[in-house]
Amino acid sequence: MAKRLLRIFGPLILAAILVFAVLAMPVKLGLSKVSASRERQAAVSLSPNVLKGKRIKEAALKGKYVPFFGSSEWSRFDPMHPSVLAQKYNRSYRPFLLGARGSQSLTQYFVMQNIQGELRNKKAVFVISPQWFVKDGTRKDAFGYYYSQLQTTEWLTHFRHDAIDQYAAKRLLQMPVANSDHFIYQALQRVAAGKSLTKYQRFYLQTRKNMLTHEDQFFSGIDLPSQNLNRVNQQAKKLPTHYSYSALDALGGRIGKAETGNNPFRISDKFYNHGLKQQIQKGKLKNFQKDLSYTESPEFADFQLCLDQFARLNTNVMFIIPPINAKWQKYTGLSASMLKQFDQKIHYQLQSQGFNNIVDLSDKGNVPYFMTDTIHLGWRGWLAVDKRVDPFLTRQQKQPNYSISDKFYSTKWQNLAPSQLEQYENNTK
Repeated sequence: MAKRLLRIFGPLILAAILVFAVLAMPVKLGLSKVSASRERQAAVSLSPNVLKGKRIKEAALKGKYVPFFGSSEWSRFDPMHPSVLAQKYNRSYRPFLLGARGSQSLTQYFVMQNIQGELRNKKAVFVISPQWFVKDGTRKDAFGYYYSQLQTTEWLTHFRHDAIDQYAAKRLLQMPVANSDHFIYQALQRVAAGKSLTKYQRFYLQTRKNMLTHEDQFFSGIDLPSQNLNRVNQQAKKLPTHYSYSALDALGGRIGKAETGNNPFRISDKFYNHGLKQQIQKGKLKNFQKDLSYTESPEFADFQLCLDQFARLNTNVMFIIPPINAKWQKYTGLSASMLKQFDQKIHYQLQSQGFNNIVDLSDKGNVPYFMTDTIHLGWRGWLAVDKRVDPFLTRQQKQPNYSISDKFYSTKWQNLAPSQLEQYENNTK
């Protein structure tokens, strides 16, 4: 009986052992190079698998692609979108869009963990959405959606015993998805407590990382969505042959006017009809944001993780602060003074540490056809971004001089009212 069972299940057991051995090998498999067409597709796909993976990002960023960190704004493909302009006018760079709806600073920090070589001494673009900085910070379900064990094991195999890693571990432990692997969870507990990993934990993490890396090499490009690349191609056809800022600005105005005719907020008719019209007619959204604040949030400390990582890698970053649609802001009761205070606080966190490349568009919410909806750039807004981003990426820039401070991880900073900034600065010198 035992021999019969062995004949039946023996080959299956052997096959499983061989698969495990291959996946656990530390040596990279000799897979074919990622094709240029696959890179083009992945760069605008906004695919969670691409964001969580390594192989495709790593291959693209070694070439002409530049990481554009952000969230849901990247899905607003119109003729002035950064990916469309770069393709149409054959720029020396192409945006690699990193982020989608629900991705915030904590997700982006872990995204950076397996592309450090592609960030070191290079450039990047980072969109800061004020909406991230709500009282509770990033949503746990959204973080879980983009969570990557591969990125976590990459980080844990090279972490340092300092404030950035302790804070990152503590934040990850607050997320339910941290429990998805018992051994990783235990390793996170040790890092959060400032302890070294055990010999077995280091062995497990390295083996797990090897397995996940090989899985990513095998499967990262399977079923890669192509609809966004098709959108880019279609939008590029609407642009004039030669670049002219004034001509494109006028075109953006005409397109915006044509696509925002059925509502008083100058936002996309499609967006208005799909998400807002019925609720506005029922009076549900009037003044519904009057008590909302973006000035006290754990997101400020999560954002510091990204700044700390950029500084470690000497990455020269251009930060973009988009506006809120002013008509929408007034209708929903969102405080204008609070938005100015948020702007002051985020500027202080950036500039006091040497991050001075900032495109602050927060005062452009009244500009016609600058926004495609309530909070996302579109048409003339994207063009204003391009006016700053293109020369930043194509011309030589002054080397940044960063001076990172751990004070931005503190609860005191997270909850600091912007009116106390001057006093806070004097007390922490």
